[in-house]
Amino acid sequence: MTTNTTPRQPTLFIPHGAGPCFFMDWNPADAWDQTAAYLRSIPASLPATPKAILLISGHWLAPQATVGATERPGLIYDYGGFPPHTYELTYPAPGAPDVAARVQQLLTAAGLPVAQDAARGWDHGVFIPLKVAFPDADVPVVQLSLLQSLDAADHVALGRALAPLRDEGVLIVGSGMSYHNMRGYGDPRSTPVSAEFDRWLADTVALPAAERNARLADWAAASGPAGRLSHPPRAEEHLLPLHVVAGAAGDSRGAKVFTDRVMAVDISAFRFD
Repeated sequence: MTTNTTPRQPTLFIPHGAGPCFFMDWNPADAWDQTAAYLRSIPASLPATPKAILLISGHWLAPQATVGATERPGLIYDYGGFPPHTYELTYPAPGAPDVAARVQQLLTAAGLPVAQDAARGWDHGVFIPLKVAFPDADVPVVQLSLLQSLDAADHVALGRALAPLRDEGVLIVGSGMSYHNMRGYGDPRSTPVSAEFDRWLADTVALPAAERNARLADWAAASGPAGRLSHPPRAEEHLLPLHVVAGAAGDSRGAKVFTDRVMAVDISAFRFD
């Protein structure tokens, strides 16, 4: 389906890595190479260059859905203990106030509370992966917050309201991590746990939309122990961007399009089109 010959964009859930990992030395040196290669492959995989990117990061939570409406957003270096040069990274992509206004319109029409923030910059869940995937910074970007409630069903509903953007040339991206238990990284005991949850996610996104979204809404119970071991209680903000992009996918089926094992855990990307 197209609108004014604009190809329908997919929705994506991508791993944004660990802090500024793609722009510094790591041990082992190739730890993030495959993830970086996947991110770099995204533009060529799209049906057309996006009019804009609407990005939902695991690093912005607000009492209600809040859309960034800054024309020239600054950067928030919301990571600590990394080399000095990583606090000087730049990403000069423009904002897109018109797309921000459209997001507000869609959420309001769906009866969902929405606010605007015309001052907030982009956190590292935005500028780090986009600096890899779209290094020329020539695609406008709008950020949308998660909900502080962390309610899974509400995030699916949030995405559902945004689905029309796909036919308007907007690429909707969820930026998080499919595994995000800070105590589990680097622990070999986490490997089978992350692999089990990763399989559950892959099976779930491939289901018909109604069943997929119902399972995602009840993910903590439906995924068994591996779910909460991968995303501890009150720390699932890195998973919920997936719920938003699944909701925005409408009837489009999902698939796992990338996976790698980093710091002893499986991390994956998912695409709906």
